[in-house]
Amino acid sequence: MSVSLARALHGRRAFGRAAFVPFLVAGDPSYEASLRAARAVVKAGADILEVGVPFSDPVADGPVIQAAGQRALAKGMTLKKAAAFVKELRKGGVTIPVVLFTYLNPILRMGTKKFAKMCGACGVTATLIVDLPIEESTATETELARRGVELVPLASPTTTDQRLSRIGRASGTAVYYVSREGVTGVRKGLAPNLAQRIAHVKKMTGKPLMVGFGVAERSQAKALAPYADGVVVGSALVLAGAKGAGDVSRLAKRLVAALEI
Repeated sequence: MSVSLARALHGRRAFGRAAFVPFLVAGDPSYEASLRAARAVVKAGADILEVGVPFSDPVADGPVIQAAGQRALAKGMTLKKAAAFVKELRKGGVTIPVVLFTYLNPILRMGTKKFAKMCGACGVTATLIVDLPIEESTATETELARRGVELVPLASPTTTDQRLSRIGRASGTAVYYVSREGVTGVRKGLAPNLAQRIAHVKKMTGKPLMVGFGVAERSQAKALAPYADGVVVGSALVLAGAKGAGDVSRLAKRLVAALEI
C-alpha cells in the first residue's frame, strides 16, 4: 500500500523539489488510452496521481475537464469502473498515492459504506469529494478511515480562518488548495498574493498543501514550487492526453524538471 499523502509530499520536498501531482480523467479518451497516460505520468516522475471520475453535472471543472468527462461518460466510465481503473494501476506496479477525485452524488447513490469499502479494496490512498462541505464530512471521513483511506478537504481564497481550523482538525493528512476563484482550466500567470495565502493556509491547518487550478505551464509550476508542497496540473495534461501518451509524458517530464527548488 502507498504512503500517506503528507509523507509523499514531505518526502519529495526533502529531496529538493515540490511534488508533481498530475490529474487525469479515467476513461478519456478511452479506458486503455487513459491507462497509458496514467502510467506515462507515473514513469515521468509523478509523486501523487489524481484520478478524476467523470460526472454529468460538474461544478468545479472547467471546459477542458468537462469535455473529457463527457467523452469518458460516453464510453461508459462510472465510479465503479474508475475504482477498477485504480486497481489495474496497482496491479501494474503503481505504488505512489492515488487520489480518487469525485462528486458526492455518485457516492450517495452507491452508499457511503460501500464506497469506502470499494476504495479500500482497490488501493485508493485518498478521495477528494468536490462538493462535500467539511462541516458535513464526518460520517464519510469515518467510513473511509476504517478502510485506511484519507478524505482530502478543500480550501480556497474565500475559506475563512474558522473553516481552516476545522480543516486542520480533520483526519486527512493533506489539503487541496484551490489557488483561484472559479473553475479549473489553463490560465496565464498565478493568482495574486498566492505565496502569502499558501503560507497562511498551511499555518492555520498545520498540513501540507497540494495547490491546483490554473497551473499549466513550466513557468507557473516553477514559480509555485517554492511555496506549494505539491503542484497539481490537470487541464494541460488532459489536453495532451487527447493526443497520446507520448505527449503526456513529454509535458510531465518538463513539469517535473520545473519543480526543482
